[in-house]
Amino acid sequence: MPSRLIWPFLLLILFLPCQTAFGQSVYVGPDGQHTKQTLSLPYGFYNEKFGLAAAYVYGVTGYPQKQSLLLATAMVGTRTAAMGFLLGRDIRLPISERLFLDPIVSMGYFGENESYSDGNVDFPDERAGSNDSDEDNFIEGEGWDNLYRLRFKYLLPIGHSQEQIINTIVLDRGLLVSGATGGESWNPFASGRTYLEFAPFYRWQQLDTDEQKVDLKTNGVDFSLFWDNRDFSLNPSAGNGLRLSVSRDFGWFDSSNSWTAIQGEFDTYFSMGSSDWFRQRVIALDFWTAYSPSWNEKENGDIDNRPPAYAGATLGGLWKLRGYPSQRFSDKAAIYYGAEYRAIPRWNPFEDWPWLQEHLGVQWLQVVPFVEVGRVAPHWTISRLHSDMKWDAGLGIRAFLKGLTVRIDTAVSAEAVGIQMMVSQPFQF
Repeated sequence: MPSRLIWPFLLLILFLPCQTAFGQSVYVGPDGQHTKQTLSLPYGFYNEKFGLAAAYVYGVTGYPQKQSLLLATAMVGTRTAAMGFLLGRDIRLPISERLFLDPIVSMGYFGENESYSDGNVDFPDERAGSNDSDEDNFIEGEGWDNLYRLRFKYLLPIGHSQEQIINTIVLDRGLLVSGATGGESWNPFASGRTYLEFAPFYRWQQLDTDEQKVDLKTNGVDFSLFWDNRDFSLNPSAGNGLRLSVSRDFGWFDSSNSWTAIQGEFDTYFSMGSSDWFRQRVIALDFWTAYSPSWNEKENGDIDNRPPAYAGATLGGLWKLRGYPSQRFSDKAAIYYGAEYRAIPRWNPFEDWPWLQEHLGVQWLQVVPFVEVGRVAPHWTISRLHSDMKWDAGLGIRAFLKGLTVRIDTAVSAEAVGIQMMVSQPFQF
């Protein structure tokens, strides 16, 4: 089975998501003061993919601008695995006060890489990744996985951004006090922040096995409209988010083929207030669907103009169906539903460890039971997508530190127990 991330909880910051929306906000304490926060940490870990590994991470929130974030990490393991990662968030560009940039560079080489792609000789008559495919129908080999992406985000002058571009959010021990950026109404012209996003990308995935060589190269553009009507994007307690996106690879340059993928996601949040034991309780709901109009299956079973699993209708891994391996299911269409109960206890054990708290700055922990259902299908129809759905259920532990929300989610599915570690809440990543 594909490897599971089993790294220490405090090292989650290594894998920031590609589409986190921080909302161009400056975070201050009850005293109104903003402080640049820095994380610098060498560490070691072990998992099936890297073996015994050494690594280092460096991150800064509030740099190079008060609303920005920069993070870099590098790691090398005994199983012929190495990876470097550089990410920036909400860097304001000088050509327009409403234009921001999120750059990403990720380069890695893995000696034991797995992909739910066709080619496993034990399953000659089954398409890997389909809803009914066998959990062992994957290929394994060594190779590169490199990603480069520049996400340009233009903040429209409507809603909460009509007059204020950089918002100031006041936090008390990590919870919102004032400065909410949404959640006041269902009218995007009166509430929330709306973005037009343009993101050119390039990704190269390589996998050499004994039977074949997979060499997938894709370059193209993501176009998105994102209405972020959440009160506090790092940990919403009210409001909603809506993202509509189209991804297109035109087949230019060294691209393996052309393809198109359409996605839509809607999430909403309901505050349950506080209690004797909890500072905050929130119900979070999410709906997501995807479809590839370019997907063309021939009579012999070959598929032309299909998007890679990471860009199209795919389930499994960090974000959707966390009890399954990454990109476990992929097809022409997909649908997903998720529900979480997010509760922040009044007790913070890190306050009893001042020597550790000085370096980490954990302001709250969050306990999150959750359930998920979804499936992929060769056609987008309500009846097909809602029959024979996959499911999982789990428990997450999350923390707010150094201006980041980090999480470790453990989920049980019909196939395995999955442990997923990541930065940010899972919805509207």
